[in-house]
Amino acid sequence: MWWKLFFLLLYFSMLLILARFFEAIVWYETGIFATQLVDPVTLSFRKLKTILECRGLGYSGLAEKRDVRELVENSGELMQGELYSALKNEKETEGSDSSTTFSGEMHFYELVEDTKDGIWLVQVIAQDRNPLLSTANWGKMVQKVSQFGIRTGIFNCSSDSRYCHKRGWMKSTLIMSVPQTNASKGKVMLKEYNGRRIETEHIFKWMTAHVASRIKTIRFSAQLMDDWYQMEKQPVKMFLFAKLLQPPAFFSALSIKFTGRIEFIFIDVRNWDNTSCLEEIGVQQMPSYILKTPEGIYRYGNSTGEFISLHAMDAFLRSVQPEVNDLFILSLVMVNLMAWMDLFITQGATIKRFVVLISTLGTYNSLLIISWLPILGFLQLPYLDNFYEYSLKVLRYADTTTIASWVRADWTFYSSHPALFLSTYLAHGLLIDYFEKKRRCSNEDQNANNLEWLSSLWDWYTSYLVHPIASFQNFESDWDDDPNFLLQRLAFPDLWLRPLVPIDYIKNLPTWKFRLAQSEKPNPVERDKLHKTTTNPNGGSSGDQEVHHYSSEVLHNNNNDGCSAAKKSEGPCSGGEEQDTDWSHWPCGMLHCTECVVCLENFETDCLVMGLPCAHVFHQQCIVVWLAGGRHCCPVCRWPSYKKKPTRQHATEQLEPE
Repeated sequence: MWWKLFFLLLYFSMLLILARFFEAIVWYETGIFATQLVDPVTLSFRKLKTILECRGLGYSGLAEKRDVRELVENSGELMQGELYSALKNEKETEGSDSSTTFSGEMHFYELVEDTKDGIWLVQVIAQDRNPLLSTANWGKMVQKVSQFGIRTGIFNCSSDSRYCHKRGWMKSTLIMSVPQTNASKGKVMLKEYNGRRIETEHIFKWMTAHVASRIKTIRFSAQLMDDWYQMEKQPVKMFLFAKLLQPPAFFSALSIKFTGRIEFIFIDVRNWDNTSCLEEIGVQQMPSYILKTPEGIYRYGNSTGEFISLHAMDAFLRSVQPEVNDLFILSLVMVNLMAWMDLFITQGATIKRFVVLISTLGTYNSLLIISWLPILGFLQLPYLDNFYEYSLKVLRYADTTTIASWVRADWTFYSSHPALFLSTYLAHGLLIDYFEKKRRCSNEDQNANNLEWLSSLWDWYTSYLVHPIASFQNFESDWDDDPNFLLQRLAFPDLWLRPLVPIDYIKNLPTWKFRLAQSEKPNPVERDKLHKTTTNPNGGSSGDQEVHHYSSEVLHNNNNDGCSAAKKSEGPCSGGEEQDTDWSHWPCGMLHCTECVVCLENFETDCLVMGLPCAHVFHQQCIVVWLAGGRHCCPVCRWPSYKKKPTRQHATEQLEPE
């Protein structure tokens, strides 16, 4: 998981560098930057109208270009980035119609009346009547208001005539829903259009006038000073100082979106003669967008990406004063981007990659939701208000820096170009995949095809089903080093009740052939050495005790090399010859024995035997059947057959012959 987080942070760093590279290319080809100011005099009449439409200012009564240019200048400075975005949005929104068709009263109530923080424009078509706006004019209206976050819909009274009679909609009309109070999640009021003119500009002017009435408007300097130094419950305020009759539509739309978080105030300075109060509070030019916080004031528009538009200011205010839903969406995007890294980090078959990806997506999203539940509970405690305010203070300090403005500008750029974002993410993932293949070049499983991996997955699943609950113990495996295994267990607690022991370890257990070797008579020199070394403390010789029966397991540990050695066992053979076990082929550390306790038969010459981590040895066929049946432990000592046993320095167990 930490590697995925590292790769994700590396990807974000690459995006920042790539954005600076694109800016350098644009500057080299055109000689301009996105933050470079544009002189409205050099723009055509069509581009000036496009800028006014994006800012939400009416120009229906302005016939000359000079008047339109002055209106653009009075609403805010124009940058190259804002001009490019406005022209791009104009082309993308042409011909698009995202209106909602309401099916009845409950559908209308759920979307319009129950929506506390949004604006709706609904065209009501009376029964057996024509709509107030034609299809072409309604499309233009939808295109005009949708760029300010205003949702549109059509309610046909023929689908629910009773509700239309209840509301008094006897003729076709337009209905606008706006939050009634400045409190978050307040009541919604419905406004009906009663104008005689049905042109798009007049309807839009009617809408902006109603929305602007919710914003506090100051027209006198004394009122400004009282409000500027007044300490209220709302510590964050957004001021607009401009020579306009009413604020732009994007400013009014943001006031509704941030209801309860930020207070929006419009100051009309058209008739002000004394500007000393403006100099006292730090306002030196018109128009000015000032964010006032307990930490100080911040002039919006001086940093990278701070355009006079809805999307740019919305991104800025969300970073300065976020709500819990914004943080949840950010964490959701980060977690899913991390999870998708598994598609490139995982090596092997294609199906294996997608199975691991789906598992990781489910695990990470489940853990995210589970983690957010206690966080939401803690945030509602009154004792954490000071901590919450301190966190917002630190966040405001960080989000008013130059680096934060670069991040917001890049976020706006990549979100408006999703193809570029996805292609760079894919390229980054392919690079990770390439280096992972180089790092795991010695792993044989990375070249397995889909059928082989599915076969191994089926073997794992079948062994998983037959595991008994009694075999659940702590075991060591490669998963112990992988934190994702613990995350999967925490995400699905019911899996703790079922053991998960793969049977792949069986093929890695040591297997060899049991052999018998005939003992040769020693020469005189070796016999003398043997006589000296086998003399007992009582002065007797052990030569009389050389013959033993093949009936028991003999254990002995050599102190020099740590490997177990057996006492010499001899027994009668046919033909009068002596037989002994050839221990030279016996793996180091395995206990020497001549009998399988599973079938209770002696080992025959050249038969296959298998040892377990506990050092007990059995017939290979007998112990495989035992383990494959789900009994993952030694038949003798019950030590787990998949777990390594610590090496003992001295043998503490010895079975004496009868």
